[in-house]
Amino acid sequence: MRILGIDPGLRTLGWGIIDSEGSRLSHVANGQIRSEGPDLGARLLSLYDQLRQVLLQYAPEAAAVEQTFVNKDGAGTLKLGQARGIAMLVPAQAGLTVGEYAPNRVKKTVVGVGHADKGQVMHMVRLQLPGCEPAGPDAADALAIAICHAFYGGAARPELREVRA
Repeated sequence: MRILGIDPGLRTLGWGIIDSEGSRLSHVANGQIRSEGPDLGARLLSLYDQLRQVLLQYAPEAAAVEQTFVNKDGAGTLKLGQARGIAMLVPAQAGLTVGEYAPNRVKKTVVGVGHADKGQVMHMVRLQLPGCEPAGPDAADALAIAICHAFYGGAARPELREVRA
């Protein structure tokens, strides 16, 4: 199964694609999408268009997105939620089931501890996907989300909340 992992962000949205065959995982591609535009609407459209191109190019069969955590900055959380909506909309429009995972679950799955830092996530992604060189920390996080989705097997697990197109 080809899995697209997405680490949503308004400025930078990380994406990573892996192939999962049984317990064997392999890296396909990864990158970071930078939003462009003079206002929020244009930036969201930019994310939408670029993420759609990733889906068209790599044809994943499943997708997973990191759940939003609430921080002290309410306006920042709201903007992240809007970018996350784009991250869920694009795969859903393509007919994919979109899994959601809490950041701590992703880190615990990939690193072994729920409060790992970005450097630890990057290191473990490289170990679990030999030959992979993440385009940056957001791409590494997206690959970790894809790995988490491969590990939990999608809709079969109660820990996963899914959204259907």
